[in-house]
This record gives sequence, C-alpha cells and structure tokens, in this order.
Amino acid sequence: MFGKNDSVDTLSRNLDHARVKRDALASDVTALTAQIAEIEARLSEEKNRRECDRVLGEIEAIKKRIKQTASALAPLIGKLCEATERAAAIVPEARALDSFLLSVATEVDSVIDPLLRELDRRADEVRLGHAALDDLPCLANEAPTKLPSGDLPLERAAAGMRQTI
Repeated sequence: MFGKNDSVDTLSRNLDHARVKRDALASDVTALTAQIAEIEARLSEEKNRRECDRVLGEIEAIKKRIKQTASALAPLIGKLCEATERAAAIVPEARALDSFLLSVATEVDSVIDPLLRELDRRADEVRLGHAALDDLPCLANEAPTKLPSGDLPLERAAAGMRQTI
C-alpha cells in the first residue's frame, strides 16, 4: 500500500507543479501581449510622425519651388516687355503682346499668394492631425508635372499674336 500512496502523492505534486508552471506561463503571455500592444502603438505613432514630416517637407518644397519660379518669371516678363516695346517701334502690333505679358504677370501674381496660403493651411491641418495623410500623394520621387502642350491659353494667345504680327 505504501507504493500506491507514494505514486498518488507524486502525481499530486507533479500536477500542482504543472499548474504553477501553467499559471506562470499564462502571466508571462499576458505581460508579453501588453508589451506587444505598447510597442505596436509606439511604432504606429512613429510611422505617423515620419509620414507627417514627409508631407510637411513636400509642401515646403512645393512652396519653395513656386516662390522661386514666380520670382524668376517677373524679370523674364520684364525683359520680354522691354523687347516688345522696342519691337513695337517697327511692328505696332507688338504692343498687344506687351499688354498681354503684363496681364499674364498680373494674373500670376494674383493667384500665387492664395495658392501659398492654401498650402500653408494644408500644412497646418497636417501638423494638427486633421489631414488624412493617406489621401495626400507622395511627390518626393515624382518628376514635375508636364503641362499639356498646345492646350494652354498662353500658347493659344501667343499663336494668335504670331498671326497678327
């Protein structure tokens, strides 16, 4: 009889030991699950922060390009106006081109500031987290958009000017 009790006691101890081990493993699983959730949240926050920085950088690059291009346009139009004024001494119709160039410069100036303000507004939305970053295109590796040729009002007007001159 002694042997039977010893095996029951041994099995009981083994069972108790297995239960303690199981409970410790369950506690470890719970702790690891919490750690994983925390790390995933931090990873998500970091990805969002980087995406926000990328979008803000792209908006700033676009604004810089617009400002640089617009500032380069004014002197070019000024030089074209000077040249057309001289040409008007020989070909009076050139005055129409001069007038057209001035209206183009005025129109460009009138739309640049609102465009820059809108870009600033969009950047503020990104900073405040109100913009859906997924909806914004990734422009970093894209070439500048080419305008369709032959369909621009400026090209049509210039073609009309060439016909009258």
